[in-house]
Amino acid sequence: MGIFLIAVAAWLARVEDWRSYTPLAGGGAVGSTEQYVSEEKPSGVIRWLTTVDHKDIGILYGAYGLVAFAVGGLMVVVMRLELADPASTLISNTFYNSLLTSHGITMLFLFGTPIIAAFSNYFIPLLIGADDMAFPRINAIAFWLLPPAALLIWAGFFPIPDVIPAQTAWTMYTPLSAGVGSGNQANAGVDLMLLGLHLSGVSATMGAINFIATIFTERNEKVSWANLDIFSWTILTQSGLILFAFPLLGSAILMLLLDRNFGTMFFGLEGGAILWQHLFWFFGHPEVYILVLPPMGIVSLVLPRFAGRRLFGFKFVVYSTLAIGVLSFGVWAHHMFATGIDPRLRASFMAVSLAIAIPSAVKTFNWITTMWNGKIRLTTPMLFCIGFVSNFIIGGVTGVFLASIPVDLVLHDTYYVVGHFHYIVMGAIAFAGFAGLYYWFPIYTGRMYQVTLGKWHFWLSMVGTNLTFFVMVLLGYGGMPRRYATYLPQFATLHQIATVGALILFVGQVIFVWNFVQSWLEGRKVEDGDPWNLAEDNLVTAEWHWFDRKLQTAVADGGEEDAELATDGGERINDSRSSSDVSSDGGEPVNETDASADE
Repeated sequence: MGIFLIAVAAWLARVEDWRSYTPLAGGGAVGSTEQYVSEEKPSGVIRWLTTVDHKDIGILYGAYGLVAFAVGGLMVVVMRLELADPASTLISNTFYNSLLTSHGITMLFLFGTPIIAAFSNYFIPLLIGADDMAFPRINAIAFWLLPPAALLIWAGFFPIPDVIPAQTAWTMYTPLSAGVGSGNQANAGVDLMLLGLHLSGVSATMGAINFIATIFTERNEKVSWANLDIFSWTILTQSGLILFAFPLLGSAILMLLLDRNFGTMFFGLEGGAILWQHLFWFFGHPEVYILVLPPMGIVSLVLPRFAGRRLFGFKFVVYSTLAIGVLSFGVWAHHMFATGIDPRLRASFMAVSLAIAIPSAVKTFNWITTMWNGKIRLTTPMLFCIGFVSNFIIGGVTGVFLASIPVDLVLHDTYYVVGHFHYIVMGAIAFAGFAGLYYWFPIYTGRMYQVTLGKWHFWLSMVGTNLTFFVMVLLGYGGMPRRYATYLPQFATLHQIATVGALILFVGQVIFVWNFVQSWLEGRKVEDGDPWNLAEDNLVTAEWHWFDRKLQTAVADGGEEDAELATDGGERINDSRSSSDVSSDGGEPVNETDASADE
């Protein structure tokens, strides 16, 4: 492998002079007087393999995330079809456990984090007036670590001799994941899955460092902390959480791999199972907020656009974002109330778990108040934002019950937890992702999607989500344990209803894929830089100004030729431009008097 990597490096050094590459017009580097030879981007596959343009990398992240979403979704469809009957009829219990494990890891690590990175890579430099990310090549490396990570995580499903998929569930609890006992979890498939997870964590950490450096150092001089847009605030907070959480997961995975392959005893001795839970959940619960904070930022940016007014209480939304980031590291043991830990510790974690609901409620009331008496336009992005708020309320309220020790002891490890968690992950995070995909669709495709199909996608997703996951909440109240492939006949009816809901959800995503691909290839071309008519309410944000100039100039590589705009899509704001070109919350004009104002 080392010889192969050296050969690849030598070949790359031979075919391209890396020092001469620059994404800027005229061949000049930012902040440098040295001039390089200007060369156009390569085309075809070579472009996508060698690009360091933040927009291209954002599209790569998006394509990767949607493929992972499709794979994880197909896995769960097979699981739900199996659960339509109480007995094991379609697949074996072993294969069910394999799908269960890979579905969770795929959706959280291969879809959730990359789809957020797709939005942040493409739009953060545009929103803050930067030329590109602070470290463009590290940005590319962070993405290219993900495809091998996916192959390692899914390796057990490939026809590789003597390798079977991991069946540890996504939490990888020891001693099962340590390969202890006579089961099949000493198989190499678990090791490959752990290595893939570790690789995805390295990718996320590199990206987080890049975003922090970009937002701190690459902002345009007119973009201060007071008028930084809400999406950038959430990405900055998320990146801080990643820096503290993912290295811990990597360390725990490394210890587990040493236990499995080199005979160490980190988790094999008495108390090892509890040690794993502490290490995993110290990462695992901030991970939930790593996934949900940027979607909150997308909703906070998109929802006011179609409510016809600025985001209500912008400062409080920012403060609540920071509060969630801090409090998220003090709640991990609420996943361990049933393990017999000291009651005094349980009480303190219960208090913090209840307290973290407050900043989430602040955001919810701000979204509702933004819509109150607004000029609501029920476009597809707005429908998904409203669906996000609705599902987030249900997911949040069900979570508050789990934060209470007596209730948690009854509902722990039942389908109630599955329903609550999926209301957040599918009903909120995925809905916000769809809102962003539809809202910015004209920017990255230059075309408009089919509106009717977009609304069908929303309604099928909304009905399917609530039918599936609310039934799971009821199953939990009935005592149905999670992670079971077979169950008592008394739960059959509710499981069948949940399966119908999952199939409705599946049909909605098929419509989405058709609409997305067909519209990208053949949709109506956008000829107006303001396709959502945001200028009527003075809610145009920086990325739409960039898009408008791109349409006006129609340069082949998608960038401006003058010094005001860089070819990589970043805005350069000079004194000749109006200060209203940059917005604070995604819609507030910036000037000397109202830069820090909020409603």
